[in-house]
Amino acid sequence: MLRCHPVVRYASCMQKCGSGLAPACTRPTCRSTARLYSQAARQSGRACQRFQSPVKPTSSFEQLLSQTGLSITTQIQRNAPAAQLYEHALRYEPGSAISSSGALIARSGKKTGRSPRDKRVVEESATVDDVWWGPVNKKLSAESFAANYERAANYLNTQDHMYVFDGFAGWDPRYRIKVRVVCARAYHALFMNNMLIRPTAEELENFGEPDFTIINAGQYPAEEFADGMTSSTSVAISFERRQMVILGTEYAGEMKKGVFAVMHYLMPKAGVLSLHSSCNEGPRGDVSLFFGLSGTGKTTLSADPARLLIGDDEHVWTDTGVFNIEGGCYAKAIDLSAKKEPEIFNAIRFGSVLENVVYDEQTRAVDYSDRSITENTRCAYPIEYIPSAKVPCIGGHPKNIILLTCDAFGVLPPVSKLTPAQAMYHFISGYTAKIAGTEEGVTEPEATFSACFGQPFLVWHPVKYAQMLARKMREHNAHVWLVNTGWSGGAYGVGKRISLKHSRAIIDAIHSGELEKATYTNYGAFNLQIPQAVFKVPDRLLNPSDAWTGNPEEFSSTLAKLAQLFQANFKTYADKATPDIVAAGPQL
Repeated sequence: MLRCHPVVRYASCMQKCGSGLAPACTRPTCRSTARLYSQAARQSGRACQRFQSPVKPTSSFEQLLSQTGLSITTQIQRNAPAAQLYEHALRYEPGSAISSSGALIARSGKKTGRSPRDKRVVEESATVDDVWWGPVNKKLSAESFAANYERAANYLNTQDHMYVFDGFAGWDPRYRIKVRVVCARAYHALFMNNMLIRPTAEELENFGEPDFTIINAGQYPAEEFADGMTSSTSVAISFERRQMVILGTEYAGEMKKGVFAVMHYLMPKAGVLSLHSSCNEGPRGDVSLFFGLSGTGKTTLSADPARLLIGDDEHVWTDTGVFNIEGGCYAKAIDLSAKKEPEIFNAIRFGSVLENVVYDEQTRAVDYSDRSITENTRCAYPIEYIPSAKVPCIGGHPKNIILLTCDAFGVLPPVSKLTPAQAMYHFISGYTAKIAGTEEGVTEPEATFSACFGQPFLVWHPVKYAQMLARKMREHNAHVWLVNTGWSGGAYGVGKRISLKHSRAIIDAIHSGELEKATYTNYGAFNLQIPQAVFKVPDRLLNPSDAWTGNPEEFSSTLAKLAQLFQANFKTYADKATPDIVAAGPQL
């Protein structure tokens, strides 16, 4: 096949191939594409020629890549080493630097958090009856996805450098998938090098065709006037094409969560349970799962030097135990310190990626308390950077399941023991508070309900995940705990955040077996069982009514308000839940 230079490969719109690059069509998409390619041609200084010699792929990898519409004339860096990606980021990506500890500092542009309102799933005959359609999974036509793909591919074809990372999702060979990431930023390539499971040289040589491909052209906007689009940002998945396309956002977390969304669909379809959770293992082989959204302490509390870390965010529970989906960790860096979180702090070294942090121009020392760019500062690092990491990241069946919530009202107890019905109720409800900076536009904690403690990433209906979890809990007699890492003494703005040392003491008491033997008392409208004492935790803190600094009437009204929010939220799921689960919620 004869090829034009990549900058004029948008053949369906081009009237001629030359310096003018005049589009035959006047649609906004085509006009903006023509302008992009004209600019790229001028910047490259390379003349466009009508006919060139055929491009002959030189390897099976290049042959597969050329079939996707991506140029193999561009300089491609495949699974480049960290040192080379550092060099490229420093040379080509403004705002990049090397921190005093050796991590690559990168900027994600305008977007410093995920854009869940711009997530789309293609409506396809093979999956249309599986997907939980609605605010979480908005429909996109196959035609619009194809246009997005072409737009992204054409943008990448204009770049002087293209990066490809081939890796795996899932540590269990029975369920792992091969993922290919194609992007135009060294920062993105290094990020996914850390977050996916890195292949050996032999595995890379025999990688073959990927099971799923991410095309990240986040520097280039989506066509917001196209069918199914509502902004210049688009994060779209096609399960039939096995592709994900990113436009209009350079926030690297979109790729990580995109892989999770894929696994969150494929794993239940294969009969195993995917979970938005962290996981660790004790000296006796006892495994714990931690559920919670960003900012609830999931990553921090699972990074325990006394226990082996299996993973900090995404897992699958199979017939033999649990395995981590990822090859790395993605920790919040705001207010990070060596004293509070030594394992995470010390993982920030050469090969790690620091996002959107502020640093001293002279010393390159990072100021982790600085929020001037975003509250959502982050660090991505390979899991083996945690000294206590268990590699391969596989464990047995969980003994303890910990549901982490960040209560912004200050009325949920720091810890309570749940019955099986209560466990399902609170798992489906997924009450927490959105933490400032985690999503675009969130500047302070905001009460919310996120089904299965990960609603933005669900593909199936929440009840499907809950039913699968209930079966696993019954089969393996797992204990379930609700742990609040949010506010005590009053609501946000009045009370104080429960200290990390007290949350750690509670988790230690769960793991030591102390709370299995504790004496419990019933807690109000929520009918929760709260322990009367926990080692190293003030007794007054354990009961929110005792810790409340305002008057009793204010406490009662706040408690009732939260209970009503729970009840209103659960109406969405009540028709598919059993009567005992519905009754396990708060009663006024």
